[in-house]
Amino acid sequence: MDIDAFVAAHRAQWTRLEDLVRRRRSLDGVEVDELVDLYQRVATHLSIVRSHAPHSPLVGRLSALVARARSAVTGTHTPAWREVARFVTVVFPVVAYRARWWWAGTAAAFLFVATLVGAWVVDDPDVRAALGTPEMIKEFVEHDFESYYSEHPAASFASQVWLHNSWLSAQVVASAVLLGAPIPYILLLNAANVGVAGGLMVAHGRGDLFFGLITPHGLPELTAFFLAAAAGMRLGWTVIAPGPRRRTEVLAEQGRAVASVAVGLVVVLLVSGLIEALVTPSPLPTWARIGVGVLAEAAFLGYVVHFGRRAAAEGETGDIERAPDVAPASG
Repeated sequence: MDIDAFVAAHRAQWTRLEDLVRRRRSLDGVEVDELVDLYQRVATHLSIVRSHAPHSPLVGRLSALVARARSAVTGTHTPAWREVARFVTVVFPVVAYRARWWWAGTAAAFLFVATLVGAWVVDDPDVRAALGTPEMIKEFVEHDFESYYSEHPAASFASQVWLHNSWLSAQVVASAVLLGAPIPYILLLNAANVGVAGGLMVAHGRGDLFFGLITPHGLPELTAFFLAAAAGMRLGWTVIAPGPRRRTEVLAEQGRAVASVAVGLVVVLLVSGLIEALVTPSPLPTWARIGVGVLAEAAFLGYVVHFGRRAAAEGETGDIERAPDVAPASG
């Protein structure tokens, strides 16, 4: 093969590709298409040169050009630490922040039902009688509720609690596959359970013990549960009211948001489990144990508001960068 003739025939294309690669951040749609076409052509040119003149200096030049063009076409790989940093400071907090009204509504509804059920149990002896025999209720109030937090070694109990809470939140997140339809029922069931337990303890004069034990870990634990439920129900609502965007596009975006919530809550639930295993059964005074829970809750909410509000103001949605279902196309 005549290398000089080959260079003369294709130099203009190589020069044009170099120019497009250099201006890759400001290309319009037609130029993007041209960049992709020239990248494929020059890759073929490189293959031809390698086959007929593997030791030619042209191989090095074209290899470098093809590598740069490939980076411009496909994008460079983001280092893992940057992906983790973006998730922690942008993705998770902005998804939680943007779901704040769903989140707050879920919490309010849950607490309303739990309070209503608890008051019913306290005020109606027939309801308490229907929940179990006097001996069973006495055992629960005087022993079972309190011993639950201390009958196992702390490390083992923390693992059990983390797995249990993660499984509960996973059920809520998995319900997003059904567009969040089962989530209200899951919330109702858990709110009723909390109300029944609280009502029995208050009715027997042990309300201070109930709130003293459940508040430290319950604040971050329930907050995480409410966020998971809010994200799942918000996903379902996008199908009903997608707004001006395509339903499939919004659904894909919210589906990825739910996945982000699931990953982020693993850490939140781990903290909650550690508090439940180490702080709740500890000999610390009640005010100190509750204070730990309040601090954990304030730290989490402050983190979401600080990073989430900032990311939302910058137009972030928490979606992956260059999401395939919203990528621009031309031609």
